[in-house]
Amino acid sequence: MDKKLDHTQTNDNAREAVDILEVMEMIPHRQPFLMIDRVEDIVVRERATGVKNVTINEPFFLGHFPVRPVMPGVLIIEAMAQTAAVLVVETLGKEALGKLVYFMTIDNARFRKPVVPGDQLKLYVSIQRHRGNVWKFDGEGRVGDTVVAQAAYSAMIMDS
Repeated sequence: MDKKLDHTQTNDNAREAVDILEVMEMIPHRQPFLMIDRVEDIVVRERATGVKNVTINEPFFLGHFPVRPVMPGVLIIEAMAQTAAVLVVETLGKEALGKLVYFMTIDNARFRKPVVPGDQLKLYVSIQRHRGNVWKFDGEGRVGDTVVAQAAYSAMIMDS
């Protein structure tokens, strides 16, 4: 996971962006557990970039931590997973309707710098492989050019 995920190339399977309304059509998450505001740079079968605009109004900041608010690392990983779920739905198309994406594993999670109110967190996810209904991803969270979190994870696609 030390390599920087490359999200600069484009190809014919690219889609510029999915806004919040379409994200909510693609995945079942809702507030307060919807962790992404949009998904950009979607390349079917390859990668996508999630965007989370972190504000002081996030409910988790009430307890984590009231004096010095920090976005919990597990929620950064969840935001990566939600970005990956949008990528899977975009990749599978109509076949994905009515299905859910469930975490199976989280490996090599690293939290490098706190994410705080006012940050724009970008979540770069890449499909490493998939076999049947099991998908493996690499994810990296960045604020600006600074890597704040990394993880490898897998998920299973199942009927809801």
